[in-house]
Amino acid sequence: MTIWIDNRSGTPIYDQIYTQIRRQIVGGELKENELLPSIRGLAKDLRISFITTKRAYEELEKEGFLYTVPGKGCFVAPRNAELIREENLKKIEAHIEEIARLGAACGLSREELLDVVRFGLEDER
Repeated sequence: MTIWIDNRSGTPIYDQIYTQIRRQIVGGELKENELLPSIRGLAKDLRISFITTKRAYEELEKEGFLYTVPGKGCFVAPRNAELIREENLKKIEAHIEEIARLGAACGLSREELLDVVRFGLEDER
C-alpha cells in the first residue's frame, strides 16, 4: 500500500489517507481481507500523528471499506457490490458534468452531445 501526503495541499491529512486507501480498495489494488498496516505503524511511516491515521481508518470502517479484528488489526472489507456501484456512479456523474461543460464551451447542442456519447458507446461493444 502506497500513501503520499502533500503537506502543501489544502486537504486535511486524514482525508488524503482516507481517499487514497479508498481508491486502492475500489480499484482492486487492495484485496478483500488484506491486512493493512497498523494505525501506529502507518503514522510512524508517514511521520504524522497517530490520531490522524486513526481518524482515516475509522472513516473507512464507518463506510464499510475496512473491518477491525481486535488484537489482529484492520482488514479490507469484502467488496460490497452496491458500494462499488455507488462509487462508480459518482465517477460517471462527474465525467458527465465535465462532458456537459466541454460541450457547452464548444457550442454543441444537446442532440450533438448525445450523438457523441452514443458513438463512444458503440465503440465499446
